[in-house]
Amino acid sequence: MTNKEIYKKTIGFTWRRILLDWLTFLVLLIFLGLGFFVATKINSEGGLIGLVIGGVIGLIIVIILMRYISYTYKAGQIAMMTKGVTEGELPEDVIGEGKKVVKERFLTIAAFFAITGVIKGIFNQCGNAITGVGKKVGGNTGEGIGNAISSFISVVVAYLCDCCLGWVFYRKDEKASKAACEGAVLFFKHGKTFFKNMGRIFGIGLLTLLLIGGVCGLILVLIFRQFPAFFENLSAGLVESLSEEGEPVSVIISNPEYLMIACAVVIALIIWSTIHSTFIRPLVLVGVLRNYMESGMNEVITESDFDVLDTKSKKFKKLHEEFA
Repeated sequence: MTNKEIYKKTIGFTWRRILLDWLTFLVLLIFLGLGFFVATKINSEGGLIGLVIGGVIGLIIVIILMRYISYTYKAGQIAMMTKGVTEGELPEDVIGEGKKVVKERFLTIAAFFAITGVIKGIFNQCGNAITGVGKKVGGNTGEGIGNAISSFISVVVAYLCDCCLGWVFYRKDEKASKAACEGAVLFFKHGKTFFKNMGRIFGIGLLTLLLIGGVCGLILVLIFRQFPAFFENLSAGLVESLSEEGEPVSVIISNPEYLMIACAVVIALIIWSTIHSTFIRPLVLVGVLRNYMESGMNEVITESDFDVLDTKSKKFKKLHEEFA
């Protein structure tokens, strides 16, 4: 199967996650409204307290929904991407099979979050070590280098975590803890191959930012120009509020035109981020996952490979000790 075919077959997971996101947002709004309504009925001045109570209850329910339902869609999508890459075919009921594989691989929800938490911890620890090198260069230059490396590493880590989870699904006959350690080892043994993908990842990200973000930003500016009074009032209100608090007022805030453009840019970035992470990133992930899996399918990982990473990450060493 091609990357595009796998992407099309697994996009159903994405749509279900979007639906769940909207559902959780609706649940939160309902409880905020209920809290406000009930509180004002009891005490006409208790609306704010009601909002807080309703919001807390709504957040608890949202967290439960995201923890117990959303994870199956994300993990199921990665499991089916892995199957498509390694076996060259996917079942008709991709959604049902994905959820089934997740439940078989991780008997409990706690086991899933334990493994994924360790995977993130391993890569974050190693990433932080690399970031620290830049910061030690010295002065502001070193800090800038460290921050740039940190931003790069955070993107890389997100993809590596997903690839490592894919390896855990691929190595279904091994303990999840051992498979997770193998996945981490694969990256460090074939790092040069994986970093070649990073150019494509950042290139696609920049391209979608220019296209999606640019178009959305332009449309928003054209729309906002129809409401000049709104931004004049908003600017005046912000300037007054900041002046009363003794805070410096930026020209972006004091100038209604600049404020309008800033609002358009922020909203455009949010739209781009949502579209990119929801629809573009999964397509990129299939390609990265393919290279990751192909590099490891014929690899024989030895105990000495584990020992090397033991010195780089305490979380890896702890996980290694569980099956050693």
